[in-house]
Amino acid sequence: MSDKKEKDKDAPKKKKGGLVVLIGVVVATLVMGGGGVYALFALHILGGPQVVIHEDNKPKLIRKGEEDPYAPVAKEGGEGEGGAKEVEGEGGSEYRTVYYSFSDDFTSNLKDSDRLVQASIAASTRRDYRVVMWMKKHELAIRSALLTVLADTPDTDVETTQGKQRLQQRMTAAINKVLTDTEGFGGVDAVYFKQFIVQ
Repeated sequence: MSDKKEKDKDAPKKKKGGLVVLIGVVVATLVMGGGGVYALFALHILGGPQVVIHEDNKPKLIRKGEEDPYAPVAKEGGEGEGGAKEVEGEGGSEYRTVYYSFSDDFTSNLKDSDRLVQASIAASTRRDYRVVMWMKKHELAIRSALLTVLADTPDTDVETTQGKQRLQQRMTAAINKVLTDTEGFGGVDAVYFKQFIVQ
């Protein structure tokens, strides 16, 4: 009987010791788990501000000899004049230039003047063909903006080279504004006069 009493005395101690170890393991697990969750939040893997990566979808500069993924498919028989493949020059700019000619001439009165200006206009871009597609798509809005620029041009600006250059810069900015407002990106590098008559 004495052996039995000694076993009974030891039994609660073992249970008590096992319970303390179990509580210690649970607390340690919670602490480690909490630390792991904190680390995930700190690294923005869980919660926190979501970082959204936007693909740069703006028209890209096209180097000479590079293929433009947005260019229209060449007609059968090759490209360029007479069916020959287009060849880029080795000097000058490292980027190829594409020109877009507006279909109709622009005619407007000049600012504070009875004189009229009539101009045939083209624009250039070194970026991919989307810029040309956008100029075609928004030609009506671009025409309106360019006519406004012409109507706001003083008589003296059409008489000098510097004045015409300022007019070209203002026209370039007007086209880029229309394209930026409608498509989110301009891309026109310059405006050229194919014909320029003042009456």
